[in-house]
Amino acid sequence: MRQSAFPGFPPDGIAFLRALKRHNRREWFQPRKHIYEEKLRAPMCALVEALNVRMMKFAPDYIASPEKAVYRIYRDTRFSADKTPYKTHIAAVFPRRGMSRHAGAGLYFAVSPEGVEVAGGVYMPPSENLLAMRRYLLEHHQEYRRIVADRAVRRLLGDIAGERLARVPKGFPADHPAADLVRYKQWYYDALLDVGLTLTPRLLPELVKRFRAMIPLVEFFNRPLAGIKQRLRKDILESL
Repeated sequence: MRQSAFPGFPPDGIAFLRALKRHNRREWFQPRKHIYEEKLRAPMCALVEALNVRMMKFAPDYIASPEKAVYRIYRDTRFSADKTPYKTHIAAVFPRRGMSRHAGAGLYFAVSPEGVEVAGGVYMPPSENLLAMRRYLLEHHQEYRRIVADRAVRRLLGDIAGERLARVPKGFPADHPAADLVRYKQWYYDALLDVGLTLTPRLLPELVKRFRAMIPLVEFFNRPLAGIKQRLRKDILESL
């Protein structure tokens, strides 16, 4: 049976991340990798399992196994000026079932010495999906505005964040009531909780509370992508 509670991360786990910020090199990490595995990755996997149990009630299509949800600690330094090899946080992502991590909207959280980041929405969609979301906004902008205006959501998560264009993208009417919305390239919530939560059983319910609040926005942006998947399946079948 999957666990439905989480006691919090051990203090040694957060202390490890603090030390890793000061000693971000392979010679330091490798002899201490067992601390990362026992005090960070193992509890993180347990937390993902506990979240999955809770999410069955309000977001069953976003449940993800720990093996798929939890990010690796190794940084991709190929195209970065920063060559430090390790991330100084541990994170997990929950895309919609059948979608890759950044294809549509999803849920995310990360634990670091600075706090607990909780995010959800659209972050890096491919161009075809971004176009579908913008077109969907034109027709459903009133629903979107109702979702983001909800007082409880604003209290828990604040305002929508995301990069946006200086003007309405080509092909979209500048005088449309949703013109301000389609300028966005990203639509997401991003809240930071106190790091003290990581050591307590309160972490799980605080994450659940915010994931539940974000689901209407996440589902809103994933709706138009269902049509793209259906067209792809049809094209594949017709090509056989």
